[in-house]
Amino acid sequence: MPELRKDPVLGRWIIIAKERRKRPTDFLVEKSQVLGGFCPLCPGNEDFTPPEVLAYRGGCQSRSNQSDWQVRVVPNKYPALIIEGELGKAAEGLYDRMNGIGAHEVIIESPGHNDQLWNQPVEHIALVLRVYRDRLLDLQKDSRFRYVMIFKNYGKAAGASLEHSHSQLIALPVLPRMITNELDGGKSYFRYKDRCLFCDIIRQEIEQDVRVVCQNESFITISPFAPRTPFEMWVLPKRHTSGYCHEDDTELLKLARILSESLRRLDGCISNVPYNFVLHTQPLRSGELEHFHWHFEIVPKLTSIAGFEWGSGFYINPMPPEEATQYLRESLDS
Repeated sequence: MPELRKDPVLGRWIIIAKERRKRPTDFLVEKSQVLGGFCPLCPGNEDFTPPEVLAYRGGCQSRSNQSDWQVRVVPNKYPALIIEGELGKAAEGLYDRMNGIGAHEVIIESPGHNDQLWNQPVEHIALVLRVYRDRLLDLQKDSRFRYVMIFKNYGKAAGASLEHSHSQLIALPVLPRMITNELDGGKSYFRYKDRCLFCDIIRQEIEQDVRVVCQNESFITISPFAPRTPFEMWVLPKRHTSGYCHEDDTELLKLARILSESLRRLDGCISNVPYNFVLHTQPLRSGELEHFHWHFEIVPKLTSIAGFEWGSGFYINPMPPEEATQYLRESLDS
């Protein structure tokens, strides 16, 4: 029988359509095409991107625009928002508008054109995670921005337009609705129980041990109770902390290990699966929040959003998260 599950953070309902149950091999994934030809993100082509905002060379920060980089950050050549100008907030009757002020950056994760984040050494993944933190710390100095969204699109079906492995950053002058809803859900739970909802989720998942994909001393990856898609995962710090920018280099190395393992387990289940991952962290300059817990959400692109989903706000997922967790746990053992 199908089952409805309620997301404890957002309050949204998910339909687990067990009658549509599939094994990992039943999901059709479009094979990636090796396009070849010119790539503006490869070393030696630095003149074909805007001047770098930040780069790491030899583990140290640099802005030399030379080709000896390990991780490089450049403004997006076709930005969704631009950094120059004033917000110019205005009303038009009952409508509100403002100028499209923000920042849109591309984080080039490796100089190797065919490298993927999950198959890099853990130390290199930690360097990418350090770049995320360093850009957050820098952009929060701009009082026009209220939130920085860091995300990765992997595969054409997930929205990737360039083959070279990269993630993106968009600084916004407003809070995204998803983050506002998570903050509200966490605050409501804290007012009622005087505890962090995310901390309680982590405790219960460790106790039940049916949706824990992997963990180490500092971080845990779980299949959420009400996942939107098969093999959705959340990566969370075990200790309470609301801001990703508070993580030091030692913790980021531990995070790199768990993120690497999570993505390798996903690839072990379904090779070359398209996915998005998004960093959910506290708003800029908000200080430590007792009701919120930063985390990554990894969402494979394996189901379609059609009329019912758009009209209802429900998601239909053909795989219970407990089964997905079992596949993920076993994926590196075969």
